[in-house]
Amino acid sequence: MTTDTFVIACQRHLFDIPDEVAYFNCAYQSPLLRAAVASGEAGISLKTQPWHLKPADFFSLPEKARSLFAELIHARSDDIAIVGSASYGIETALKNIHLQPADRVVICAEEFPSNLYPVRRAVELAGAELVTVQRPADDDWTAAVLSRISAGTRLAVLTHCHWTDGGLIDLVAVRKALDIHDALLVVDATQSLGAMPLDVSSVRPDFLVAAAYKWLLGPYSLGFLYAAPHLQTGEALEENWVNRAGAQDFTRLLDYSDGYAEGARRYDMGERSNFIALPMAIAALEQILQWQPQRIARTLRLCNDQIANEAAAWGMHAAPADLRAGHFLGLRWPGSLPASLTDKLAAAQVHVSIRGSAIRVTPHLYNNENDVARLLNVLQDTARQTSPAK
Repeated sequence: MTTDTFVIACQRHLFDIPDEVAYFNCAYQSPLLRAAVASGEAGISLKTQPWHLKPADFFSLPEKARSLFAELIHARSDDIAIVGSASYGIETALKNIHLQPADRVVICAEEFPSNLYPVRRAVELAGAELVTVQRPADDDWTAAVLSRISAGTRLAVLTHCHWTDGGLIDLVAVRKALDIHDALLVVDATQSLGAMPLDVSSVRPDFLVAAAYKWLLGPYSLGFLYAAPHLQTGEALEENWVNRAGAQDFTRLLDYSDGYAEGARRYDMGERSNFIALPMAIAALEQILQWQPQRIARTLRLCNDQIANEAAAWGMHAAPADLRAGHFLGLRWPGSLPASLTDKLAAAQVHVSIRGSAIRVTPHLYNNENDVARLLNVLQDTARQTSPAK
């Protein structure tokens, strides 16, 4: 048991997770906080009796959520748009970055499909060049990315940590390298925000997006997009009434306006005023800010370091601690993954993901020592059964 006062005690009581379930799969879907569920249920009740729904509600909830997300990344509310997914944010960014045939766009290998597909299409339409950073043998993604930034680089579309195994990218170092070539940076922080600190004044992304359903502990089909101030007069992905100037006055909606709401609000998705999802996201963001991302990161790193150290004794490999995000652990088996592992994990009610060649272990504050012991028991038992006879 650690005595580190910066570490957060187990918060399982705030979630609805049975004792027999060991859930190490937050990078897949986070469980919802009990408080978020209660907020969502209140939203359902409001929709059940819509005569209680006031025009002001279409704006107060989005502004509250926008403000909390801005606080999380040390931005202004005006910098934040409410979107439906990470891909919505990536598409919005690419719509406002006008690639030319001579441009080079940097992206990591084994990237999440919703990041790769829109980037690949934008590159093809512009006749630009897609530069793919291959997985580094030494696990140093930062050095690998920096080695591919050069004259002609126009854009890098990156994550804070690789979605398959948590391989860390130093976005501040990347930003400095991009500055040399006047290149842009688009960040998908879906797999990091909420579990890692991130300050946009240091990273200086041109656009940054995060879906809410993973480390932000929020609902599905909701996300947030940061747009740097110099990119807040661009073209929205869709035209809708709610992102227009003066939309708050329902009596004048037929006085059509060509102007947009202030700041990044022009990039808000249609029907952004979701009276069920937004209260859930608000409850989750409030809790994350109370816990503090740096304390969450410290707590989850200690958990994953313990798992990595014990698994190493049975031949499993993980990236060095300084080259992976603390909340992520990608364990690689010597040789191929045993066919029996998935069944063993399922039988023990231990939930992880297999991504590429890695066992992706992604805990959160709801995990306890019993969960860790059960995961390690399955890994050790499988290792014993699959190791060559002495």
